[in-house]
Amino acid sequence: MKTVTLATCNLNQWAMDFKGNLERIIESINIAKSKGAKYRLGPELEICGYGCEDHFLEQDTMLHCWQSLAVILKDPELTKDMLVDVGMPVLHKNVRYNCRIILLNQRIYLIQPKKAMAMDGNYREGRWFTPWIKPRVVETFYLPRIISQITGQSECQIGDAIISTVDTAISSETCEELFTPNSPHIQMGLDGVEIFTNGSGSHHQLRKLDTRVDLIRSATSKSGGIYLYSNQQGCDGGRLYYDGSCMIMINGECVSQGSQFSLVDIEVITATVDLEDVRSVRASFMARCAQANLTHEFPRVRCPIQLTHTDYCHPPDRVIHINYNTPAEEIGFGPACWLWDYLRRSGLSGYFLPLSGGADSAATAAIIGIMCQLVILDVGKGNKQVLKDAQRITNSSEDYIPTCPREFASRLFFTAYLGSKNSSQETRDRAREIAKDIGSVHKEVNIDDISQSFNDAFSQISKKQPQFRAHGGTPRENLALQNVQARTRMVLSYHLASLLLWEQGRPGSLLVLGSANCDESLRGYMTKYDCSSADINPIGGMSKIDLRSFIEWAGNFRDMKSILSVLSATPTAELEPITENYTQSDEIDMGMTYEELSIFGKLRKVNRCGPVSMFERLVADWPHLEPSVVAEKVKRFFYYYAINRHKLTSLTPAYHAEGYSPDDNRYDHRQFLYNSKWDVQFETIDKIVLRLNQRPQLKNTVNCPNQASLTQQ
Repeated sequence: MKTVTLATCNLNQWAMDFKGNLERIIESINIAKSKGAKYRLGPELEICGYGCEDHFLEQDTMLHCWQSLAVILKDPELTKDMLVDVGMPVLHKNVRYNCRIILLNQRIYLIQPKKAMAMDGNYREGRWFTPWIKPRVVETFYLPRIISQITGQSECQIGDAIISTVDTAISSETCEELFTPNSPHIQMGLDGVEIFTNGSGSHHQLRKLDTRVDLIRSATSKSGGIYLYSNQQGCDGGRLYYDGSCMIMINGECVSQGSQFSLVDIEVITATVDLEDVRSVRASFMARCAQANLTHEFPRVRCPIQLTHTDYCHPPDRVIHINYNTPAEEIGFGPACWLWDYLRRSGLSGYFLPLSGGADSAATAAIIGIMCQLVILDVGKGNKQVLKDAQRITNSSEDYIPTCPREFASRLFFTAYLGSKNSSQETRDRAREIAKDIGSVHKEVNIDDISQSFNDAFSQISKKQPQFRAHGGTPRENLALQNVQARTRMVLSYHLASLLLWEQGRPGSLLVLGSANCDESLRGYMTKYDCSSADINPIGGMSKIDLRSFIEWAGNFRDMKSILSVLSATPTAELEPITENYTQSDEIDMGMTYEELSIFGKLRKVNRCGPVSMFERLVADWPHLEPSVVAEKVKRFFYYYAINRHKLTSLTPAYHAEGYSPDDNRYDHRQFLYNSKWDVQFETIDKIVLRLNQRPQLKNTVNCPNQASLTQQ
């Protein structure tokens, strides 16, 4: 038996926070050493933080990374008798690479650049880095003076190589390389690498973890090996939440797993594994042996260290079951951790939420409630950093120890029901009960006088007075009167966020939360610069369908029974007068259901469908509907999508959670001025419908969307 103890970690790094990042890296190294590990793996670009983006183009970023690395190398204990694998950008021959740097005994043994850049979805690595596309090639890297003065080296090797210790072989693949068809671990495994490492910067997306786990498992299940995965965890300054889940696998089976969502800044896991298990699997797989015999050899960098234990006091760890969260749990825990990171790093003192009594604002409030529950849980576990942050945010003394989520929420969470003459008593009561259940400081403010003041101002320049549709007004008048209420709520929200702490005699101000969901943003069913405009939005990347599931879970399992009442309520903006024959409904206003919106969104973004290909897919998927009906639905969606796309240019930064997010800024890059007639596209759909209509069993009349109908603008 030849056992070795290996360590990997989740680190809550923050882009450009070199001091904090270095402290967390050093602490993770010390924890790994204390657990007897001989190898420590950290996340991708951990020294500067993964989300530096255009800061990577600055030479200052390079300088500070080398300064941080120098601190690690200068301490003789940190790299003593342990391989330390850290991630940072490196400039070689005036080309910038995303690299792993292998340290041992105050020396740099290898700089290994990333070979495949992540360039889809939220990732733009090719904007800042160049892939190392020279397989099995190493070159000389000349070390900066700040490093050579410590290590005594003037140079080291950089390139595509394997670390060869006294008793095994190790090599890295970084994040995206695991997802590529010809991953580096394939050829390196055939060339004798037994331990694969992956320092990653992988963000959370609903239902994504199982994809990542399957790839890690398949990397070693087919032909044996040990796989270490490290990841960032937390909000590093942007829309993404990096969801940790560091793990160690051997021969396709997991022996150690870290948390996916956590308030802990540093989480180090270790596992003791037997190299003989890898060798036995490989040597008995004869087809693999034949392929290995044909593999071209990689350059090897010798490291004078023995990783295996010399005694029999370190038995291998047993296989464990991988823990997965349900989508509802992911919505609860991921945004809650993201909001806590954002709040504590922003320097502000809490959150303000316009609480309407509807599903979206109720879900947002519930996420804040879960955030408070997680804080109490971690304080109870002795997490000093969380306690320190909680005391600072709430401007409390060091004697304050939060023990109750609702009491803690009352110190940092403020809500207000911004009602009007069009609001119902039902939503008013619901908002009050939800606020009580979660613990927020709740206010009720009537906005009628403020809204009316805009109409009074209009009367100074016109003899006309706009009227609601229910009172005989035109669609344009009706829309204008709705929009002025919505925008009034946005301005008032920021005003209250500035003053509510002052009212209590406390310093600071509040961050304003938005609560527009992904589907409504995609359809444009919102007023530009209404309460969808805020500082951040924890649910802006989530579908209405998933939010309903989350509300049910939170109401039943997170001690928030009051939010269950929104599930039976009709979604409504409550911007028009309620009459005996009319009550405003979101789905009627939109001309489509939330279920349909979710389908349209996935086809548009995830499946990359334009109007014609979406119609062709849905005709097959919806055989219960005639082609003419499907055509009308597709046309209606793309018409409203086109006329409302401009709203997404000012969309509040939202937690990324869904593959079809319409976030215009980082994720969904498209024009915002469209020809809403889609002449050629819709004409092509009509021709397909006519062909389908020639079949005897089908009848069809094609209706174009009502171009005169209006949406909130």
